[in-house]
Amino acid sequence: MSFRPEAIRGGDGDRRSGGVVDYRLTRQSVVRQYRKGRLSRLDVCDAHPELRRAALMASSPAGEECPICEECEVVHVTYAFGPRLPAGGRCITSAREMAKLSPRRDQIACYVVQVCPGCAWNHLTRVFHVGGN
Repeated sequence: MSFRPEAIRGGDGDRRSGGVVDYRLTRQSVVRQYRKGRLSRLDVCDAHPELRRAALMASSPAGEECPICEECEVVHVTYAFGPRLPAGGRCITSAREMAKLSPRRDQIACYVVQVCPGCAWNHLTRVFHVGGN
């Protein structure tokens, strides 16, 4: 199974690929619980400082407003984990970097996290794999 670099933007490129896990329903549930008052802002705005730094320096715009603070635009931060990558993962900043991971023999797990740089809202958006050819 392999994936094209377009997967970082949400498209799966080749329809036969599959394998993208999307967490939209979980995100909607958390936002709904917050808006009903069942979760506090402290419960949902808890991004790790390193994730917030990546959101400011190494992210791509998501094109939507933060569902919590409704003031800032959320961004996507993509991390790759796998053999011969740093233990803490590697932050992927472009489709070009993703394309460099695709031809690898080892399979790389990629995690896309939605982050609000303003209020620290964060949520895992999707998970997919590249490489493994």
